[in-house]
Amino acid sequence: MKKALITLLLIPVFAITQTLEELDFIAPFNAGVAAIEKDNSWGFINDKGAIIIAFRDDLVLTETDYGKYPIFHNNRCLISEKKDGILYYGYIDKKGKKVIDTKFLNATNFNNNVALALKIISKTIGTNNILDKPVVINKYFEVTIDTTGSVKDYLNPKGINVVLDKKFLNKPPKITSKLLSDELVAIINENSKWVIKSVK
Repeated sequence: MKKALITLLLIPVFAITQTLEELDFIAPFNAGVAAIEKDNSWGFINDKGAIIIAFRDDLVLTETDYGKYPIFHNNRCLISEKKDGILYYGYIDKKGKKVIDTKFLNATNFNNNVALALKIISKTIGTNNILDKPVVINKYFEVTIDTTGSVKDYLNPKGINVVLDKKFLNKPPKITSKLLSDELVAIINENSKWVIKSVK
C-alpha cells in the first residue's frame, strides 16, 4: 500500500517534467522568462523550464550584450506583422496574447511603462474623380505610448509624410527620439539639434 501511494505521488511529477532539446539559442532570464530559439522560431520558457509561449515567427529581436533575441519589459514583448508588404509593430504579454495591435510603423521595447513608437494618421483630402477614389495622405508621428498602446505624447507634432506602399517602405522608418529617463525624452528638431522634453 505504501509503495502504491509513493508511486502515485511521483507520477504527476514525472508527467510535468519536460526536456527541451535541439535548441539553437537560449537567452539569459529576464523578467522571469527566457527566450529560446529553434529552427528560426522563438518562444519563451519560465524558470521551471516550461514553455509559456510556443515557438512563433513574429517576435522582434533586440540587440543585447548576449546576442539578439526577443525580450520582455513591463510584461510586453515586441512583435511584428507584415500587412501588404509593410511591417507593423505591436506587443504581446507573457501569455502570448496580443495586447497592443500591430499598428505602428516602428516601436521600441518598454522602459518604465513607456515606449517610443511611430503612429500613422491618415487623412482624406479629396476625391480622385477619374478613379472615383478618395485621395489620402499618410503621416507618421513619433509618440510615447503606455502599456495599453495609448499615445501619451506627440514628439514631432508636424509629422512626416509617408507612402504606405511596400515599394517605398521596404524597411521600418527610424525612431530618432530617445528616452532619457522616466520623465525625459530627447528629440531631434528641424535644425538637427537635440531638444530635451519633459513627458509624464
